[in-house]
Amino acid sequence: MLSSAARKPAALNSTAEAQSSVSVNRKIWLPKLIYDGLPYFYIAAGILALLATLYISEWFWVLPHYLLFAAACVHLGILVFRRRRHTGANERTVRDLTPQHDLEHPH
Repeated sequence: MLSSAARKPAALNSTAEAQSSVSVNRKIWLPKLIYDGLPYFYIAAGILALLATLYISEWFWVLPHYLLFAAACVHLGILVFRRRRHTGANERTVRDLTPQHDLEHPH
């Protein structure tokens, strides 16, 4: 006996489609102080997690989780910091190298 139920995927209704697209592309707003401090927070959390592994003596099963969390936080913090610094440098370079007369009188 073969069933035909698996042949046709279930279609999402319009509400489910709207919710799934909104959750992926939804932008959030953070205060500037928190936004600027995120890379430092990630790096600090990673270093603290790495230092916490020194004090784990009885719960060895937690050690890989701490190390993975530490590596992920430090990596993410450095990545965000470098990306923001790189983006800001590119914007300044383009703005500084563009002659002012081209900006005032476009062709």
